[in-house]
Amino acid sequence: MTKADGTHRLAMAQALIRFLKNQYVERDGRETPFFAGVWGIFGHGNVAGIGQALQENPDFRYYQARNEQAMVHTAAAFAKMTNRLRTFACTSSIGPGATNMVTAAAGATINRVPVLLLPGDIFARRNVAPVLQQLEASCSQDASVNDCFKPVSRYWDRISRPEQLITSVMEAMRVLTSPAETGAVTLALPQDVQAEAHDYPAAFFEKRVWHIARPRPDSAVLQRAAEWIRTSRAPLIVSGGGVIYSEATGDLAQFAEQTGIPVGETQAGKGSLPYDHPQNLGSIGVTGTLAANRIARESDLVIAIGTRLGDFATASKTAFQHPEARFVNINVAELDAYKHAALPVVGDAQVTLRELGGLLQGLRVGDEYLAQIRQLRQEWDAEAERIFNLRHGPPISQGEVIGVVNRFAGPKDVVVCAAGSLPGDLHKLWRTRDPKGYHLEYGYSCMGYEIAGGLGVKIADPDREVYVLVGDGSYLMMSSEIVTSVQEGIKLNIVLLDNHGFSSIGGLSKSVGSAGFGAEFRFRNAKTGQLDGQVLPIDFAANAASLGAHAIRAVTREDLQNALAEARHQERTTVIVVEVDPEQRVPAYESWWDVPVAEVSGMESVRQARAEYEEQLRKERRFL
Repeated sequence: MTKADGTHRLAMAQALIRFLKNQYVERDGRETPFFAGVWGIFGHGNVAGIGQALQENPDFRYYQARNEQAMVHTAAAFAKMTNRLRTFACTSSIGPGATNMVTAAAGATINRVPVLLLPGDIFARRNVAPVLQQLEASCSQDASVNDCFKPVSRYWDRISRPEQLITSVMEAMRVLTSPAETGAVTLALPQDVQAEAHDYPAAFFEKRVWHIARPRPDSAVLQRAAEWIRTSRAPLIVSGGGVIYSEATGDLAQFAEQTGIPVGETQAGKGSLPYDHPQNLGSIGVTGTLAANRIARESDLVIAIGTRLGDFATASKTAFQHPEARFVNINVAELDAYKHAALPVVGDAQVTLRELGGLLQGLRVGDEYLAQIRQLRQEWDAEAERIFNLRHGPPISQGEVIGVVNRFAGPKDVVVCAAGSLPGDLHKLWRTRDPKGYHLEYGYSCMGYEIAGGLGVKIADPDREVYVLVGDGSYLMMSSEIVTSVQEGIKLNIVLLDNHGFSSIGGLSKSVGSAGFGAEFRFRNAKTGQLDGQVLPIDFAANAASLGAHAIRAVTREDLQNALAEARHQERTTVIVVEVDPEQRVPAYESWWDVPVAEVSGMESVRQARAEYEEQLRKERRFL
């Protein structure tokens, strides 16, 4: 209702939805609505507030999810696919609906992608407390389960009065649209306050455009970075997700071609260059190629662009062994720019690469270094072909499955994955031809992200075919959004690799001397008391069909090829189930990951693993 003084008398939840509808972002002159709608599951904490407000605003699309964690994964995947220029809001009731979102909120914040969380909360007026699902604390009457969001949110607030919404959502938008600070933003909404009315000023609902800036680096620091590069014998670029989010992939290609400096890609940065670019060494670190890891070991200058230099990218700080190795970190976030005692170049990747390229006119690495890069690329290409063409089994190998799907997929198609052994093998083997062709959630490595994430990717770009590669362990954790894909007519191609357990952890367990304990899906053995009986007879194809998907079983690589062709002509989500041999693994290539091994054990295998661990531990570097 509009009053004579121009204010709008609305319930707080109504005002919130009207505000969200009118938020836009702009970068490089391109303007777009920031929110694509709301994902939600309703309960007593949000049905009469946010639920009623969404019913009144059918132009702000509501999506019905099956799992609260999954809907936040979908929002995060959508935001990642759109280079953080768009996202969804996600609403839940108070209680388990809210806390179900905490895991995915952590993933969004760790991966630096924006999502807005709107969990219902306890009554602000308190008179009917304790309400259903309320956590009671003896030290405070203002604590609720939504306090769990505080450490995993970039911004957190509880709206205890309807007028507080005005200042709170402005701060929320500031964080959501910040390239350096973005992540999960949580606004806890007490269920009574959602329904309370206030006279909101008309200006609150006007179209607001948030400019996404491209911060330029300090000129003196950039000059020094150019000097370091000019005096380096073997420089190496480590390209992270910031290159893709900044839309700097073309600038990176030009910079690499101009200077000859090779590029290793992190999980988030894979696709920064086409796989066949002469300077692209492929993945780097724990899940790196032999080409990237050999160059990294001898590099005297690491130019990290848009990466937080996590332990997988640095192989737990063992990847860079040159005694005088130095770092130049180009990053929009100071937190990342200063890591490894680097020369911190704080700025947007695109503008920084352009300015740095201008300062390095005429510079090119030596012919011997270029020849080494070329030789290592050829060796890696031959190794990848060997894995793709093993002709193992059946059951076939995981590497062969990746090869078959990669060759079948088109240049613009997208592979989606998140957890287990698949991300490591995909990082090494997937031949990416488009900056958005490789979509991995690996900052949090969250099992269950895959299918929900595929939904977000497909909504962001419906013209692309999306191939979700998921292990049986992740599938069992969260396959429910297959139903959502069918409901919304969002077609996904899901390739489910059945290796009868948690294959990644099984391999890791063996590497620390624990023989794969607790990692296989088996019956309990009455004789041993352990889970080492017969393999569980899980019918994944029947399960997928029961959720509304078109299901296909594949045994051989030819079966898989035929199944992919069949899926291409389907109008609904298809799940292809293929058994793989968990013991036929893609090797590690001169890399190591620090996973501590018991210092004291009665098991000889653990004692041997500990000795090897201590030997590797000596290679860890402190960059001071």
